[in-house]
Amino acid sequence: MSISTQGGDNRRPSVVSTGKPAAGGKPKADPGAGGKPTAAKSSAGKASGGGKPAGGRPGGPAGKGGKGPRKPVKPVKVTQERNWGPIALMVAVGVLATGIIGYGAYAVSQGARSWQDRAADIEGLVNYRESNPAALQPMAGKQSHEWGPLEYEIQPPVGSSHNPNWQNCMGDVYPAPIADEHAVHSMEHGAVWVTYRDDLPADQVETLASKVRGNEYTMMSPYEGLESPISLQAWGFQLAVDDAGDPRVDEFIRALRQNATVEPQATCSGGITATGDTPRDLGQQEQAMDGAGS
Repeated sequence: MSISTQGGDNRRPSVVSTGKPAAGGKPKADPGAGGKPTAAKSSAGKASGGGKPAGGRPGGPAGKGGKGPRKPVKPVKVTQERNWGPIALMVAVGVLATGIIGYGAYAVSQGARSWQDRAADIEGLVNYRESNPAALQPMAGKQSHEWGPLEYEIQPPVGSSHNPNWQNCMGDVYPAPIADEHAVHSMEHGAVWVTYRDDLPADQVETLASKVRGNEYTMMSPYEGLESPISLQAWGFQLAVDDAGDPRVDEFIRALRQNATVEPQATCSGGITATGDTPRDLGQQEQAMDGAGS
């Protein structure tokens, strides 16, 4: 707004600032301020909020170089693959440890049972000690040790009178029949005698031999006239099976070897190693000569 004063047109009108920009959008410079807008106008502009916020963008903090706020950085997901090798090893070790503990517990429980109880659990086992104890006693009119051939009630025999010489039973596998009289003496010492028919397949014979060979207080030989393919004997016990892989073969040997003995601690070494059905009366002549001279 312009106000005229006295003096007519020769005097310059005074200009009163109203704080608003002049027409044209820009404020007129104050001549007394060196051509710059007045401080009042600058303050008024800030107070009125007519300018842009700091940083150049409304509603956010200033970015680098006045370009606005930074975009949020997404976290990088790192997928770590599982190392299955150590895991599989740990599982295998755990399974093995469980098996060992389980077997140990089973072995302890089995070891706590008597050999008689373990033998009684074998299906098909014939216990002549209970069913026919007389068949295990010396034959009528004979002693425990007798020379010459003897007739046995049970075939193969499981006890009764026998030859003074035992058959070697240190895991011996005989390819031909042996004398009953020697075999019975071996069983008296605690041996298990494994017999089989002549027509048993060769692989079955080898399976049986693997259970006997090298194991003390066991011996094996073919036997004529068997009703079953395989028959196992110990003093007072007998078991017939059809197959060498039958688990009862191992159960019989495990339960009765050295347990079903009449003479504990008797040896199985130093016996007869020859084959043949006829007993070898070794020492008979020496005994006869000793008797004649006495």
